[in-house]
Amino acid sequence: MMNKWGKRIGYGIGDLGCNLVFSTMVSYLMVFYTDVFGISAAAAGTMMLVTKFIDAFTDTGMGLLVDRTHTRWGQGRPYFVIGAVPFAIFTVLTFMIPDFGSTGKLIWAYITYCLLCTAYTVVNIPLNTIVPRLTSDVHERDILVSTRMVCAMAGTAIVMTITSPLVKFFGKGNDARGYLITMSIYGVAAMLIFFVTFACTKEVVQPTVSQKHTSLREDFKGLTGQAWILFLLNFFYFSLYVVRSTTVIYYFKYNLGRENWLSLVGLLGILSGLPMLLLLPELEKHFSKRSLMLFSAALYVAGDLVIFAGQSNAFCLLLGLCITGLGIYGIFGITFCMQPDVIDYSEYTKNASVSGLIAAVQGFFVKGGMGLTSFIIGAFLKSGGYVANEMQTEKALSYIEICFIWVPIILCAAIAILTYFYKLDNIRDEMTEALEARRNAS
Repeated sequence: MMNKWGKRIGYGIGDLGCNLVFSTMVSYLMVFYTDVFGISAAAAGTMMLVTKFIDAFTDTGMGLLVDRTHTRWGQGRPYFVIGAVPFAIFTVLTFMIPDFGSTGKLIWAYITYCLLCTAYTVVNIPLNTIVPRLTSDVHERDILVSTRMVCAMAGTAIVMTITSPLVKFFGKGNDARGYLITMSIYGVAAMLIFFVTFACTKEVVQPTVSQKHTSLREDFKGLTGQAWILFLLNFFYFSLYVVRSTTVIYYFKYNLGRENWLSLVGLLGILSGLPMLLLLPELEKHFSKRSLMLFSAALYVAGDLVIFAGQSNAFCLLLGLCITGLGIYGIFGITFCMQPDVIDYSEYTKNASVSGLIAAVQGFFVKGGMGLTSFIIGAFLKSGGYVANEMQTEKALSYIEICFIWVPIILCAAIAILTYFYKLDNIRDEMTEALEARRNAS
């Protein structure tokens, strides 16, 4: 039992390490660039769009590399060690503010952010691919994914709860120094965590077919229609995540005048999703992933409407955050529980082992969605007349409200429509039996 939980926790905390930096990038990097680094919201949004699409292509390359990696440590595990140190270094460099002038600083931001995203790709793509290699037991996979989601949520909770206090503590009035020291701590902690993930996991389930000598064109033929549904679900989920995580700071700071609530808001909005993640493995025994995804999207919409209806009421605000927390982490957990099924489905129907490619294209859609959403938020705030650290106009406040309340509702509707076409719940057992038979035969 201890070995089993050691594997679960060892795998799961890999995403805690990722999220110490990833969640900071999502929630604080835009504010850091506009209010501390000293570039405009539009320039920051454009940079995030451009760099994310560059990063999306590096994801594809990393996925293809994982599919073609065959070592005694497995296909994905070696990259936890390879990427750990660069991840820490580029985290620190991204939050340095050089004295290069406005153009030089913008170039520095582009380069360091690209390098950090690449380092993140090196460790995160393998983390996404190895679940089908850790076990063939479907319920155990669900537990591994849920453990990972809980750890990811813990990382996000840490970021949303203590980042601002740490910046103030270390900065002592100098936010630039505060961010640099805080992110140095996060980067080193993440590096050590990746070493632990490597030590605690082992790839024991071999694919029924090798992609070692296949071409890129042949690999893409291994993608199924269900894989493209998964990719689009990731696109809309991470767009939702970016909108919520970024605009909640603006909404509570400017629209509600409750900046002092941000630590509480971050903690409550995140930890409220913990019950959903803990219950997911049990819920998936009784309900299909499709049904749970639709329910989670509906929960988020309901919570958003509660926040809108009770803007001046503290109870309604906190209740709405709790409900949206349950919804967004339900979507999060179920999306990642779908991934091993989609990987198996390619192997089952196309006789193709393309777990790395699936994770890569999934990453492409994730990064594309995040970059596009960040760009749209920056452009939208600019068109609304947003000015950093100033009293906002009524138009600017209304634009912030649209971003925080109404855009997520549209994204949840898109997620629900896509989920309607997901069909792997009904053939999960059939796939498992067929793939086990092939492994036994070989």
